[in-house]
Amino acid sequence: MAWFQTEIQLPRASRGFHLITGHVLEAVPAIRETKIGLLNLFLKHTSASLTINENADPDVPIDMESSLNAIAPEDFPYRHTCEGPDDMPAHVKASLMGSSLTIPISSGRLALGTWQGIYLCEHRDRASSRRLVITLQGEQE
Repeated sequence: MAWFQTEIQLPRASRGFHLITGHVLEAVPAIRETKIGLLNLFLKHTSASLTINENADPDVPIDMESSLNAIAPEDFPYRHTCEGPDDMPAHVKASLMGSSLTIPISSGRLALGTWQGIYLCEHRDRASSRRLVITLQGEQE
């Protein structure tokens, strides 16, 4: 079993859901030579998250953002407010969505469904760029 790990900096993103599948594939060309394995993604931030969701209809990420805003609104009486009104709701959303994903690798490809893509969920209005640790474990061809 071979192991590979890298850390990438994703481009700064506005608030919302951003497809990052291409960034992941570009950062780890060894996926193409992996017969069977697992890819782990870990986001090193507490106010953004990762998810897998539909990558075909542009309404899906918009609806996901709206849904999370309804679950964790900025006008809730949070105690932690020193970093701005979008910070504590961002922590709640990140905890709900999660900071890591594990995706199977089959025959040199991510074993995602036809309409699935990897998303960075940016929960802050003016966030910095985000760091992503990518770890691949697998049997090479």
